[in-house]
Amino acid sequence: MSELLKPAKVAGLDLKNRVVMSPMCMYEVAKEDGIATDFHFAHYGARALGGVSLIITESTAVLPDGRITKNDLGLWNEQQAEKLSQLVSYLHGLGAKVGVQLNHAGRKAEDAKVKWAPSAIAYNDTYGQPKEMTLAEIAEVKEAFVAAAKRAQAAGVDVIEIHGAHGYLLNQFLSPKTNQRNDEYGGTLAKRYRLVDEIVRAEFTGSLWLRISATDYAPEAENTMADWKQVAGWLQAAGLDCLDVSTGGLLDVKPNIPLYDGYQVQFASTLKAASDLSVAAVGLLDNPGLCEYLVQTKQVDLILQARALLRNPNWAMKAATALHDHDYQVYNASYERARL
Repeated sequence: MSELLKPAKVAGLDLKNRVVMSPMCMYEVAKEDGIATDFHFAHYGARALGGVSLIITESTAVLPDGRITKNDLGLWNEQQAEKLSQLVSYLHGLGAKVGVQLNHAGRKAEDAKVKWAPSAIAYNDTYGQPKEMTLAEIAEVKEAFVAAAKRAQAAGVDVIEIHGAHGYLLNQFLSPKTNQRNDEYGGTLAKRYRLVDEIVRAEFTGSLWLRISATDYAPEAENTMADWKQVAGWLQAAGLDCLDVSTGGLLDVKPNIPLYDGYQVQFASTLKAASDLSVAAVGLLDNPGLCEYLVQTKQVDLILQARALLRNPNWAMKAATALHDHDYQVYNASYERARL
C-alpha cells in the first residue's frame, strides 16, 4: 500500500490516509451571519465521501470585523457554533475527521467597519489605512481566538488551526514589515511572536495547528528561515502539534517566482528537518507520484489539497489508481466500480 494512502498517526490524530482538505475561502454565507449553510454540507460532504482523511473548513472569523468578507463563516456566537456542531457530526458520519481554521483578517478585512492591525500601515489604497491596535484591542482579539476555539471544541472538531499566514492579522504581527510597534508586541522576533504564543498556549483539546507564510517574497524585510526555525522551536515547546506551511499574501505584490508542482515544499521540508513538529505541505500538489515521494522520503507528514479537491472531490481515488494501490479502500462500496 502507498505511504500516502495507508493509515497513519500524525499530529496526535489517527488518520485513514495523509490526504487533507486545505482550508479555502468559499464566500458562501449569503445572509452575512457567519452561519454554515446547505452549501457547506454539500461541499464538504462530497470531499468526505471522496476519501479525504481530514477536512479543515474555510477561514472562520473570531470577530465580526475580523472577517475577510462579510460572506465568511464565523464562530463568535452560539448560533454559529450550533450549526458547526451539526456539520462536524455530519462529516464524522461520512468518515472524515474535521478541523476548523480560526482567523482574524486584520488590515485585509474587506468589510470591517474599523480595520485593526499591529501598525497603521495599509495593505493597499483599496483597503485603506488600518487602525493601530491598543493593548486592550490585542487582548480582545486573543480572547476571541480562545473563545472561538472553545466553541469549536464543544462542537466536536478534531483539529483547531490558527491562521497565521497569507497576510492576515497574526501574520501581520509576525512580520517586521507590518509590525513596527515599540511595545511588548513589536520589535524583536520574540515580541512579534508574542500574540501567537499567547493564543497557542491557551488550553485546547485535540490537535492544534498553525498555518504560516514562510516567505513574503520580500527578502529585504521579512523573517528569514533562521527566524522560522526559531519560531518552530518555540511552537514545539508551546505544545503545537502541526505546522501548516504556506507562503505569501502579506504584501500587495505578485511574486516573481516560477510556479511548479510542489513549489512551496522546500519551506515545509526545511522546517520539518529543524524540529520535531509534524509538518503539512500545500501548493500545487496535484501529482500523486510527487505526493507519494514527499511522504515516503519523510520531507513532510501530510499533503494538503486545495484546488485539486475543488476540481475533483475524488482525488484520493485518482491517486490510488496512479499509484497502483490496490489496497486502498473507498469509503462506500457504491464507489468501488470507479476503479474500473
